[in-house]
Amino acid sequence: MRVLICPDKFAGTLTAVEAAQAVAEGWRTVAAADELICRPIADGGPGFVEVLHSSLGGELLPVPTTDPLGRPAAGAVLLVGEPGDVTAYVESAQACGLHLVDPAERDPKLTSSYGLGALVQAALAHGARRVVVGLGGSATNDGGAGLLAALGAVGLDAAGQPLAPGGAALTTCASLAVTGGDEEAAVLLPPGVELIAATDVDNPLTGLHGASAVYGPQKGATPQDVTLLDAALANWAAVLERELPGCPAKLAELPGGGAAGGLGAALLALGGTVASGIDLVRELTGLDQVLEETDLVITGEGSFDHQSLRGKAISGLAGAARDLGIPCVVLAGRVTTGRREQGVAGVTEAYALVDHFGSVDLALAEPARGLRELSARLAAQWSR
Repeated sequence: MRVLICPDKFAGTLTAVEAAQAVAEGWRTVAAADELICRPIADGGPGFVEVLHSSLGGELLPVPTTDPLGRPAAGAVLLVGEPGDVTAYVESAQACGLHLVDPAERDPKLTSSYGLGALVQAALAHGARRVVVGLGGSATNDGGAGLLAALGAVGLDAAGQPLAPGGAALTTCASLAVTGGDEEAAVLLPPGVELIAATDVDNPLTGLHGASAVYGPQKGATPQDVTLLDAALANWAAVLERELPGCPAKLAELPGGGAAGGLGAALLALGGTVASGIDLVRELTGLDQVLEETDLVITGEGSFDHQSLRGKAISGLAGAARDLGIPCVVLAGRVTTGRREQGVAGVTEAYALVDHFGSVDLALAEPARGLRELSARLAAQWSR
């Protein structure tokens, strides 16, 4: 039997690569003769660079950066291609990730995306002609103001002073100062560089479905904070449209602008485009070709919930398997979706570590063991 193993990360416990290894180990204990193809996946969030490096190879360049509160953090840029035609893959979560900030410290009014600038600058310094920025899992809600400041476009208040870090300060943004290039033309990136935002979030920057309303609460925002931050992002978008040449009109309404606390909008303002993270990973890793020659797909993530079915990694993969008539099984930390919606999405079966162990604590403490045991059970059921 030919089994394609392609989980996403299990947030806070296992990377996508580690999860795939655990599933493969469990299957081999029962059906060692089966052919297992491990293709860990990501939709742009945490693990994006690691997943692509595991499939594409390339040079993984360590880059020191800062976290959402300005503390030192370790990042890396993946460089793929030949001189003159280098594509750099950057993961925003390495500098802006929610996992970098303890729960008691989470406050999107204060957190900044400034650290992402170091990663993008490193990519450009090494000759990248395309910079693909994976978006997701962020602790920030600053509309990419920190990133733009790091690249040379600094938000100023009415007195002409640089804004403080964080989303709340955007309420006082009155203008933009562009440095490090031709101010009139607002050259923040070298000519000819292609910028791509990889995300499977289609939320706009502001409004009921915007970055603040939908994702702010999980980053520590209170209901009052959400109202403040949404207004701040609306003001920020208006300043960018007015003062950043090339910024598209109606920036606050564009799909994907709300990704990663508004980082999507900042990349769009720089002339970037939005691409589906999971579709990009599928294409780069040759996943679709492998899928056509597969008997069974096993995927998974930490929480298989309603958001999983809204264009995220599992949704894209399960839908592709469904269209080819291939069964797709999900292994997750927990499962809160119903069988009917799973079936519509292309998921044949779904199993939760919490149910397997009968304990949330064990599911969090020993996820690799749980995946090995569930995978062994699947092998006994599915292997020919």
